[in-house]
Amino acid sequence: MRIIPAIDIIDGKCVRLTKGDYETKKIYNENPLEVAKMFEASGIEYLHLVDLDGAKANHIVNYKVLEQIASKTKLKIDFGGGLKTNEDLLIAFNSGARQITGGSIAVKDPETFEGWINKYGGNKIILGADSDAGKVSISGWMEQTKEDVIPFIKGYQKKSIQYVICTDISKDGMLEGPSFDLYKEIIAECSNSSSGQSIKLIASGGISHIDELPKLIELGCEGVIIGKAIYENRISLRDLEKFV
Repeated sequence: MRIIPAIDIIDGKCVRLTKGDYETKKIYNENPLEVAKMFEASGIEYLHLVDLDGAKANHIVNYKVLEQIASKTKLKIDFGGGLKTNEDLLIAFNSGARQITGGSIAVKDPETFEGWINKYGGNKIILGADSDAGKVSISGWMEQTKEDVIPFIKGYQKKSIQYVICTDISKDGMLEGPSFDLYKEIIAECSNSSSGQSIKLIASGGISHIDELPKLIELGCEGVIIGKAIYENRISLRDLEKFV
């Protein structure tokens, strides 16, 4: 299972939110590059970089941070937050993103999102399927849709999506453990070959203790995104080395 630390960006700074609420913003470092280099020095290969300003503004904002990290580390970066147009996508890839994550656009403009999958491939475009009480939540989690998470994922599975990041919003930033039952259900439902190729599910939200990682591996998660647990020293980078 891939270990993927998260860096969330507001005003060019490394922050964390609780349940996606911008009012709960806590700044952990003024320099995201410094944090990224710390991850890289610990043997980490991957980074989940989220443009929270972009998610709010509905267009890419913090691409300079992406460019800086991509040019000064060897981390393989997946980038998300506010990517709504072909221009946004090009800026992200040209700034050094290895993959991009689309959530809101996959709901509101499926034609454009499917065009990205067809053009760049299901291995470059990640589906963001964030869950609030089983419904897909978008626009920086400020808007809940009527889309059920599992049918939503299965729909894009048929359209050749390979990677899915699923955050249970009720767990995010709470340090109370991830949504094991949700991930178990998604993997069971989406492993049916009639729905297309098996998805690679990346768990996100609520990771609080190193002992949770083997459970996610056992469920079949392809990756796990860890944020606040690292920043709050619940999980040390040394703890992660055996998984890296």
